[in-house]
Amino acid sequence: MLIERERHVAIREGRVTVLFRRWRRRLASAGSVHRTALGRVAVDTVDVVDPAGVTDEDARRAGYASAADVLADLRGDPDDPVYRLGIRYVAGPDPRDELAAAAELSAAEVDEIDARLRRMDLGRTSGPWTRAVLRVIARRPAVRAGDLAEELGRDTPQFKIDVRKLKNLGLTVSLGTGYELSPRGRAYLAATDAAE
Repeated sequence: MLIERERHVAIREGRVTVLFRRWRRRLASAGSVHRTALGRVAVDTVDVVDPAGVTDEDARRAGYASAADVLADLRGDPDDPVYRLGIRYVAGPDPRDELAAAAELSAAEVDEIDARLRRMDLGRTSGPWTRAVLRVIARRPAVRAGDLAEELGRDTPQFKIDVRKLKNLGLTVSLGTGYELSPRGRAYLAATDAAE
């Protein structure tokens, strides 16, 4: 989720607790936590609102002076729905970062990762992909996503989504350019290579 830089401090301090977005389709769900440039942000509520019903109080909670300012700042097609998101900053370390830092895995953890990757592979009509993505990242850290996708004959946007899924399991880390395997990812590949 993209959040305007000028709202980062106010969100961290709890002064901004509402975001307005004009989306063709809902891009956030209540109960979700998003990694953003300012850190993790929890979405507690998501409501479709009539733009004419946005109040000045809503606007102040979103960091604007008035409802008119909120409406003037909305991007997107004016025919798309307007969503009001109740948000809060989530302090503390990201559990995925802690997960990714695990350099040693038990046999049970390796089995659990295997099972998760198998489900991901089975969900793809084009066939298994998880190990190929892990291996290309292991071989070519800090290489542009487009180059890695091309090597695998993959579409770059879908490749990035797939890498994000592996990151959610703590197996990869995003770099300024490209990716690398996390300590957990390296431990997993080492364990599965030894088993083969």
